[in-house]
Amino acid sequence: MKKIIAMVTAMMLTASMAACGSGKADSSADAASTEDTAKEAPAESGAAEEENEAETSEEEASGEVYQIGICQLVQHEALDAATQGFKDALVEKLGEGNVEFDEQNASGDSATCATIINQFVSSDVDLILANATPALQAAHAGTADIPILGTSVTDYATALEIDNWEGTTGMNISGTCDLAPLAEQAAMLNELFPDAKNVGLLYCSAEANSAYQANTIRTSLEDMGYTCTDYTFADSNDIASVATNAAAECDVIYVPTDNTAASNTEVINNVCLPAGVPIIAGEEGICAGCGVATLSISYYDIGYKAGEMAYEILANGADVSTMAVETAENVTKKYDADRCKELNIEIPEGYEAIAK
Repeated sequence: MKKIIAMVTAMMLTASMAACGSGKADSSADAASTEDTAKEAPAESGAAEEENEAETSEEEASGEVYQIGICQLVQHEALDAATQGFKDALVEKLGEGNVEFDEQNASGDSATCATIINQFVSSDVDLILANATPALQAAHAGTADIPILGTSVTDYATALEIDNWEGTTGMNISGTCDLAPLAEQAAMLNELFPDAKNVGLLYCSAEANSAYQANTIRTSLEDMGYTCTDYTFADSNDIASVATNAAAECDVIYVPTDNTAASNTEVINNVCLPAGVPIIAGEEGICAGCGVATLSISYYDIGYKAGEMAYEILANGADVSTMAVETAENVTKKYDADRCKELNIEIPEGYEAIAK
């Protein structure tokens, strides 16, 4: 009997110890689980923080960078200055890195302008700058949706065939104008050459803006008693021969803000200067290359103004179709001192020598 009681007691003690041991193990497991959870929590928190940082970084990276396509008809001093002014204005207002420019030059070819514009449309740029009339016409033909700003464009109504011009295009186009006061240019010619009889109007027949200027200034010159004759060239291949005819038949030559002429001033100068025929130019770059005097605007300024207009469209949602075409605020009488000296032309007060 004692043996049986002892065995039962031993079994109870063993069970009790096992139970205690089991409780301890469970407690340890719970502690371990809690510790593991505690260890995992910072890891999960860190991952969440990394994820949030990644999202923030992605948001910053996805901040809008405006894509601007620039189509410039040809490389010469005036158009280059307008493009630079445009870029400077946008970078200044949007900040470095917030605007990217795809700047392309058509080398004087209107068909190349169309190709460039089509590339911009395919790339879905945010805005197009068309520098010079053929570039503007190509942009107009290429898209009715992307905002277009022109610069170095003489007359938007002529370029876009708009009747009853009131200052806005009513389409996805606006910009800045490079037209200097033509009546005042005619007055300058008369001031410097009052005894001249025949004035030659030398320009490219393919440039609508040049024809507009020639037709406009002709009226003022004829009212002053001059006889005016057009001398037009189709492209750069004809310039030398046409300029030779003009120099042989005219006392003075007027060259408007013509892009083809601006790219070939050396050719014109090599014909007219030896012939002793002075040239009044429509802008400073042409005057520096072959002229004696000009009433000129700042192409950098009109480009800069176009850049300010672009900012209003891109950043503030301005409606390009209702934006008035802007004109140059200031004009300056300038002269080429070396050429005037060689031709024995005395320049009156009020003219500024062109820096070279």
